[in-house]
Amino acid sequence: MDKISIRGGSPLKGTIEISGAKNAALPLMAACLLTDAPLTLTNVPNLSDIVSMTQLLSQLGVEITAAGSHTMKLCAKNLSSTTAPYDIVRKMRASVLVLGPLVARAGEAHVSLPGGCAIGTRPIDFHLKGLEALGAEILLEEGYVHVKAPHGLTGATFTFPNISVTGTENLLMAAALAKGQTRLINAAREPEVSDLAHCLNAMGAKISGIGTDTLIIDGVESLHAATHRVISDRIEAGTYAIAAAITGGEILLKGAQLPLIPIVASLLKRAGAKVEEKEEGLLVTGPAAGSLQGVDVMTEPFPGFATDLQAQWMALMTLSSGAALITETIFENRFMHVPELCRMGANITIHGGSALVRGVPRLKGAPVMATDLRASVSLVLAALAAEGTTVINRVYHLDRGYEKLEEKLLACGAHIERIK
Repeated sequence: MDKISIRGGSPLKGTIEISGAKNAALPLMAACLLTDAPLTLTNVPNLSDIVSMTQLLSQLGVEITAAGSHTMKLCAKNLSSTTAPYDIVRKMRASVLVLGPLVARAGEAHVSLPGGCAIGTRPIDFHLKGLEALGAEILLEEGYVHVKAPHGLTGATFTFPNISVTGTENLLMAAALAKGQTRLINAAREPEVSDLAHCLNAMGAKISGIGTDTLIIDGVESLHAATHRVISDRIEAGTYAIAAAITGGEILLKGAQLPLIPIVASLLKRAGAKVEEKEEGLLVTGPAAGSLQGVDVMTEPFPGFATDLQAQWMALMTLSSGAALITETIFENRFMHVPELCRMGANITIHGGSALVRGVPRLKGAPVMATDLRASVSLVLAALAAEGTTVINRVYHLDRGYEKLEEKLLACGAHIERIK
């Protein structure tokens, strides 16, 4: 299993190109199942989660061809299966995104209950209740969800009890081919949801209310071919912005967009960093040594502070001159990075769903272990600022969400090496 070795203490300076968003690309790939015409996606990141989704779609009969390093053409003209098997789904929870489009197009779907990061239960109840509202029949048996709608789906009004990003995406795709109008109330407002809606509209869907918490979908009989560019990854942009801040460096985040990370930019400024909009992207300059301020955060659905940046923010706050209270409201098991940060000298106390971070003068390199995708990159950030060398184990998590991480950091002066 690969490891990453980092010798910290050097301010990062340079340019990092922000990749396409993994969390946008995965539902966009699943959207190809809605039509027999080709869907071309550009700005697709090269990540292991993308490979897993490619394998799943190929198993369903989708023909996928690459047209360049970040462009793929997907054609589901000849669906050969409606079953998403456990062996693939267990690797990545986003596999459940094939559920809605398969039921809408083929009238049935058999999907293994999902796996993925161990950061909480993340049930798919909302997906199933929403599909039931559209007229689907649901059966849970032997670890699989069996969904049938032999006469097609019918538009309905469905209110999400709690905000669910993948739930909204699944029902959005299902409703695109349903008979009549569907209203999704308390829908997720994340940019990745809006990106999917824009792509579906380009394919011939009729979706309004994009970017709000009420999505209105007027079902159509079929969708057609389209080309769509995946939005830039706001989580990657936020991560490297924090990298500039924690090392006291200066990084131009090429392709990053302020409207995608408004809260992060605001919080970084309060912590003492500078965030400037440039023609190419965002320029982030870290605070002077010893002047980083503690800033409290609470994770919330967009446009609030993203849970996927909570671990990274915690790493930053370990070196603040004060204290910060970090409250996690989305997932119940997302503080697994805390013991590893404490191994590096951080002072963190957990109280239920909150973590009190008392800043320390310095962190020191140590052997640590990654537990999930965002926790692993928080350890990379801490290592970049720490004295000495840190060795991070189980870094396969990083490959799920960060394209060419070592190359991008090396180009900015980091001392980082992957050990095979």
